[in-house]
Amino acid sequence: MELTPEERARITDSKHKIQSVADLLTHVDPQKIPDFAEIEECLENADESLRAALSLEPGKPKSDKK
Repeated sequence: MELTPEERARITDSKHKIQSVADLLTHVDPQKIPDFAEIEECLENADESLRAALSLEPGKPKSDKK
């Protein structure tokens, strides 16, 4: 099923937020956060899932009308 432009924008925004959190965590001592490795893994999985959802979409708009 095709995503609407609004859905694509929301997924893209969420993907950017997840990447931002992952980047911010690189500046924190992992020993100070319980389950740090699991949190990193969860963020990676979420990022991959959102990327997959976006890549399932057609890459270009259909504009080859004759």
